[in-house]
Amino acid sequence: MRPKTNQGLNFKILLLGVFLAFLLLFILRSSLSTSKENPTPVLQNLPARNSNDVIEEAEAKSTNCSPSCNKIPRPLAQALLHYTTSTITPQQTLKEISVTAKVLEKKSPCNFLVFGLGHDSLMWSTFNYGGRTVFLEEDGAWIEQIKRRFPTLESYHVKYDSKVNQAENLMDVGKGPECTAVGDPKFSMCQLALKGLPNDIYETKWDLIMVDAPTGYYEEAPGRMTAIYTAGMMARNREEGETDVFVHDVNRVVEDKFSNAFLCEGYMKKQVGRLRHFTIPSHRDNLDKPFCPV
Repeated sequence: MRPKTNQGLNFKILLLGVFLAFLLLFILRSSLSTSKENPTPVLQNLPARNSNDVIEEAEAKSTNCSPSCNKIPRPLAQALLHYTTSTITPQQTLKEISVTAKVLEKKSPCNFLVFGLGHDSLMWSTFNYGGRTVFLEEDGAWIEQIKRRFPTLESYHVKYDSKVNQAENLMDVGKGPECTAVGDPKFSMCQLALKGLPNDIYETKWDLIMVDAPTGYYEEAPGRMTAIYTAGMMARNREEGETDVFVHDVNRVVEDKFSNAFLCEGYMKKQVGRLRHFTIPSHRDNLDKPFCPV
């Protein structure tokens, strides 16, 4: 989630284009909402008034919008200002960001859960304008630093007990019946399930989940084994519908093997660069459904 490379120009072009698209959508929704709330008066039931007077009054009301009604919403303006003036850009590439942005364009406003907190978090929250975007971060000090810069972001501290050097053993553990049984990760007996998240995280029906944390590039790092597994179980355990799950850095062994095993190759929609996109259906309506599609 934290920046490692500079893709400034391409990223800013993408961001500007997406913000303009969201702005146009926002204005269109506002216009439709205004027209529904203030329909043109019916003339038949107003015999005591001149019809021309009624029409003129209706037209005046339809154009009598407050000075702020067509302004860019403050969160969008703040994000646009931040990214167009910042030399720091997200770790994901233009093509990788575009994959998730296209899904958000269709589903937002929605519930979006992100494992990781960084300089791209404001971008994801803005793409999901009007929805709820929550970030789970391993570094408490980093959360405080980001909160000082972007106080509106919703984030929570998460402790991970796993390490990258335990990945092979955890893969074997994940094949056991306690890990393939569909259920709430909060009450799971599987060693891979994250148990210490706020209750609300388990209770929310997430439309999108992105796994771009915790740290996973050295042996003693927490690794993303439990984050990937928990994301998959949250998707399977929702009452109905599908969850779009994204995993970044699949060029690494852990992200590659654990995403294929616990999010399932059969549920994978596409891979672009180091990002994989899975669409996982609910399993609660059919507990006999195989963990991965045959």
